Amino acid sequence: MTIDEKVLEAFYDIINENKQEKFDGISSDRTKYLTVVMESISKEHNSSAVLRTCDCFGIQDLHTIEKGNFIHEPMRDIALGAGNWVNLHTYSQGENPSIECLDQLKKSGYKIVATTPHTEKDINDIEIDQPIALVFGTELTGISQEVTEMADELVKIPMYGFTESFNISVSAAVALNILRNKLMNSSLNWKLSTEEQIKLKIEWCSKIIKDGDKVEKEIRRRIVETD
Repeated sequence: MTIDEKVLEAFYDIINENKQEKFDGISSDRTKYLTVVMESISKEHNSSAVLRTCDCFGIQDLHTIEKGNFIHEPMRDIALGAGNWVNLHTYSQGENPSIECLDQLKKSGYKIVATTPHTEKDINDIEIDQPIALVFGTELTGISQEVTEMADELVKIPMYGFTESFNISVSAAVALNILRNKLMNSSLNWKLSTEEQIKLKIEWCSKIIKDGDKVEKEIRRRIVETD
């Protein structure tokens, strides 16, 4: 057994069986093949709803770009604890956080797909042949010029009414539902590896136990001494 496997085994001796089964089941459906980027979302209830949506669709990473007064602080009653289960990555420093975020995602192998009503391509028509970072812009003006220029693809979410766009949380839910179904019907290796699942479950265990970080350190110390 690896050290991480032994750490998880020790945690599973502490938490109840129901939690163990839930962690095992949910982690097996988690993905980093799809990730979400929120750029300058000004309304907390919107960013919190997107966070909750990511958890519901098994999206493990959520990237938030913060410029000026746009600060991401998930509202607990809307996010419903989703921040405990989804990894948040924040970009707020430097000359242009949007460029920094998308540049890092590109270097990590992601195709940047930005959502906008001002394009002809439908999100149903995009290829999922490589990992996708799905970008949503601010409520009023949408994606920035920097995102527009750096995006590999611009897509719209199909609409059939008079209103130009969905609320961002609805847009995220519709888009992720489409892409998640594409993944599940594909032969792609989109799930977390066994090693990634183990590390994730250790993180989750640490979050539901009082002083979980300290408990994990003590478990690791004892494993090293025993080995």
